[in-house]
Amino acid sequence: MTSKKTHPSVQQFKEFVKKHPKLVQEVRKGNKEWQEVFEDWYLLGENDIVWKQYKGDQTEDSSEKETKSKSDFMTQIFSAVKQMDMDTVNHHINNMSSTISTIQGLFDQFGGSKGSNQKSATASQHPFSFRKD
Repeated sequence: MTSKKTHPSVQQFKEFVKKHPKLVQEVRKGNKEWQEVFEDWYLLGENDIVWKQYKGDQTEDSSEKETKSKSDFMTQIFSAVKQMDMDTVNHHINNMSSTISTIQGLFDQFGGSKGSNQKSATASQHPFSFRKD
């Protein structure tokens, strides 16, 4: 395959779009078309005031929002831990522990007859034995 060399103005436009990622969003939303954006860029130039709204500050905004949400979450966790009554928490943990122990005891008690139940289950799956003559 032969590769075509793109026009230098197209290369410059691609670099411009990389610096202004909100333009891509506008085109994907259907608010603008690439031809229209290219013509405006070609006529107005790269340094026009129109392009400031499309600058790539969105990554900083999203990272700031993410750190704020993480800090809010951690603040909520710490406030919930501070409000807990440790005696009540200890009581619930002990109840859960005894419940788990009871369930494990039931499994151990009925676990011994599990092997014989498996043999009878396989026999009940094939009640008649057919053999080829």
